[in-house]
This record gives sequence, C-alpha cells and structure tokens, in this order.
Amino acid sequence: PILMCCLLMMRFITFFLILTSNHLIDSPPVCLGCYAYIDCSNLCSICGWPVCDTDCEVVPAHRDAECATFAGAKVRFTPVENCSESCLQYECITPLRVLLAMEKNKARWDEEVNRMETHTDKRKTKEIWNFYQVNVVDFLRGPCKLGGKFDEDLIHQVCGILDINTFEARTQCGNMIRCLYPTLAMMSHNCVSNVTHSIYTDGWGTPEDYRVTARATVPLKKGEELFASYTYSLWPTMIRREYLREGKYFECNCPRCSDPTELGTHMSTLKCTKNLCDNGVIYSTNPLDDEAEWKCTHCQNILQGATIRKVFKTIQTEMDQVDAMEQDSSTIEARESLYRKYRSVLHPRNAFFTILRISLAQMYGKMEGYTMDLLPDVLFERKVELCQQILENINVIEPGWSRLRGIIMYELHAPLIMLARNLYNTNAIDKEQLRA
Repeated sequence: PILMCCLLMMRFITFFLILTSNHLIDSPPVCLGCYAYIDCSNLCSICGWPVCDTDCEVVPAHRDAECATFAGAKVRFTPVENCSESCLQYECITPLRVLLAMEKNKARWDEEVNRMETHTDKRKTKEIWNFYQVNVVDFLRGPCKLGGKFDEDLIHQVCGILDINTFEARTQCGNMIRCLYPTLAMMSHNCVSNVTHSIYTDGWGTPEDYRVTARATVPLKKGEELFASYTYSLWPTMIRREYLREGKYFECNCPRCSDPTELGTHMSTLKCTKNLCDNGVIYSTNPLDDEAEWKCTHCQNILQGATIRKVFKTIQTEMDQVDAMEQDSSTIEARESLYRKYRSVLHPRNAFFTILRISLAQMYGKMEGYTMDLLPDVLFERKVELCQQILENINVIEPGWSRLRGIIMYELHAPLIMLARNLYNTNAIDKEQLRA
C-alpha cells in the first residue's frame, strides 16, 4: 500500500538496495568489487579472493562484507584452471552479504526482508535445496566459521529470498548482477505490467550505487494495483509460466496467461498445417494447463500440449544458435532464414517472430554491409515493417512507456526519414510534403 500511494502521487520514486552481487548461477569468476570478468591472477591483499586491483579491493561492497569474514576465517580462493567456466566458490557470496547486512541493520531485516516470500516447502523438493546446502550452508557454517552466528534455516531462507525476489541489473562492464530491493519486490506479478524500473550505477559500490527508480508506464487511478513482470514479456505463455513455476515457484493465472489468444496478440498461436485447412490457427483450449489440447479454429486438427512444447523448444534452440553466432552481417541472413523457415508454422504475430523482428530491426542500419548509407529502399521498408509489427504486440503486452518501446520507436524513425529523403531527392515529393 505504501508503495502504491507513492507511485500514484509521484511519477518517479527511487529505492535503495540492500546488496548487489554477481548473478552467480553459471557465472565465471568476477571481481568482487566491480563484477568484471577476470582471470583470477590478482587477489585481494586482505582476504585472497579475486579483484581487479587495489582500487576494487577497497570498494565498500566487498571490503565491508565478505572480505573481513574470509580473512578472519583464513578462507582463501582456490585457483581454477578455466576462468571462463562457472565457479561454485562464488555461490556463498550473495547470501553472506545479506546475512552481514542483517547484522548491521536488524530493524530493516525485521521490517522488510524477513517477510519476503521464500517458498521453502516447494524449494525443499527441488535439487536447488541440496545444491545450496552443500555450496552455501555447509560452507558458511563450516570453513567460514559462521555456524555460531547463522543457523541452517536462516541461510536457506536467505537463499530463497534471493532466488525469488531479486532483480537483474547490468554493470558498467556489461555483466549481469542481481540486486535486492525489498520494497520494490512487494509488487505483485502480472505478464502485462503497469510499472517499470531502471537501475542506475556509478560502479563504485557505495550505498548510492545501483539505485533503482520505478515509475508507472500508464496513467493509474487512485487505488489501482501496481504490477511488475517477473518474467520475459516476449515469451509465449507456456514458456513464461514454466519459468515462473520453476524459478519463482508460483503459477501465473493473469488475464494474459488465461487468454488463449494472449489478449489478441496471438503470441502463442500457430498456423494449422493440415491439408485443405483454409487459414485456420491453433491455440490452447486451456492455456493454464500445459497438457491441454490445442485445437484449430477452422478444422478438427488437434495437437497435444507436449507437441507444442517440443515445437517451441526446437525453435528456441535454433534461435539460441543464431544468437551465439559472431555478430556480423551473416547473422542478419541467418535470422531472416529462420523467419522464412517458420512462416508456415507460426502465426504472423507469434512471440518467436516478435523476438526475431526486434533483433533484425536493430541490425538493419548498423551491421557491416547493412549500414544506413548502404541500405536500398526495399530494406528501409523492411525495417519499417518490422518495427510496426513489433509495436502491434508491445502496445498490448508492454503498454505505455517502456524501454522496448523507446528502442523500437528510435529504430523506426531512421528509415522513415531516409525513405522520405529519397523520395524528395527523386522529386517524388516536394519540400512541404517532406516537412510534413
């Protein structure tokens, strides 16, 4: 309620975090001061854990947290052979920072953090519970000599709080980290959010660093509930709900997830490929049940939910392979080829097409061989078409002010200007029409 009132009275409100840390799952070693990827050749002179240099070893986020604990317990970083691979030694860093912050500000822990959702009963049935037991709980209570200060239940609680409630941010080095903002995390989830947030950093690890500003994306009435989205809005329903179920431990039943057409965007819809079916489309009979049948709107064609899941995973794998390619002009053709390949399978507004369009819209005009000065009118028109098709969907799933809308509007303006200029240069329009 407090958060809601603040956001309705003000366009912007800034929250300050409890901690930041590197996004640890599958993360290679990083500097514990600035979170840049490093080769682990330089270690903190006090605790013996990886930092870039002497400047980073005195960054408050490191110096005032794990550094003293590791130094006191004589727990030094064990060298790794390959610094590009994930490093399990880092798994304890984030929970330890929360526990130490709790000691420094018990009142804030009691008022804000201790009440945060952990879904402990569900997490106990997952592999992640044993993973944290070995790599976090046992390590902190054993080698780090914190068993007398923090019991197992508390450490597991902190691990759950971090898994469920943190927000991702990008460092100045470009790496992803996770941040804990207790007040911001109070907002309910909806796959069509009405609040967005921006996280700012100066890279110095001070209390002012990684501050977040949240704002309403659309006009709100007094008392209207605020929603954030804890998943990727561009994914189709089946994938969004699976992510929320496995990563956030809840089932999303929001209006978008409940609607087979995803509020008319058809981001989950497929084309019917059955012979003689004329323009039929296929969507779920019950999108809140992953095993429900998918039926064609025009004929009797029926597909099982498991079949749709395989189709989506196949397409996602191919898109991941394209994303992993070296980012040059060949990736444009690879994406266009993928687009053509699934044109007879996916609805024109399907989520996977939207994701491909966003990449293509940003590549046309920037990639070598496809810069603005080299593009023919037909590719300017293609870029315009891509942007307009993207906007059709984000008008619904990300209404109002959003980062994605800003990006697409920016990408749209350039080809429109270039097309108008080319028309003027060929005398197809006059100066007044150009200005209009």
